[in-house]
Amino acid sequence: MGRTHEYEVAVHWTGNRGTGTSGYRDYGRDHDVETAGRPGLAGSADPAFRGDRTRWNPELLLVAALAECHMLSYLHHCAVAGVVVTAYTGGALGTMRQEGDGGHFTEVVLRPRVTVASPGMVETAVRLHENAHRDCFIASSVNFPVRHEPDVRSEAA
Repeated sequence: MGRTHEYEVAVHWTGNRGTGTSGYRDYGRDHDVETAGRPGLAGSADPAFRGDRTRWNPELLLVAALAECHMLSYLHHCAVAGVVVTAYTGGALGTMRQEGDGGHFTEVVLRPRVTVASPGMVETAVRLHENAHRDCFIASSVNFPVRHEPDVRSEAA
């Protein structure tokens, strides 16, 4: 049997403008996300849903979680396989379809840009993205496709 891990956060709504949720346009979507021992995150809704564009929203956080999880899983697989990664950056694009008052993500595309120490590591480094995807806790927890479009290069190239 596997180990169980728990992750606890607190969300505090800070958008009461004095009349609470008396009307759809009468309250702010601002909130703070906190957990013990870490800096807080300033959250809101997506601007399309009357949120503050300067704050993180749940949709961005989901896409960020997928990108972070993939990166961390990937770096682990590279270390185990002897692939020396010297740089990793990457974009991620999530697509969400709104239907009525609800909606769902239809896919997330991760575009990691990886630099490895030597040309002989490139092929293995590309292949290890599949292993990272398979072992990413977040990707295996969502019900939509997470695709990868890696760009792997060698420092010597």
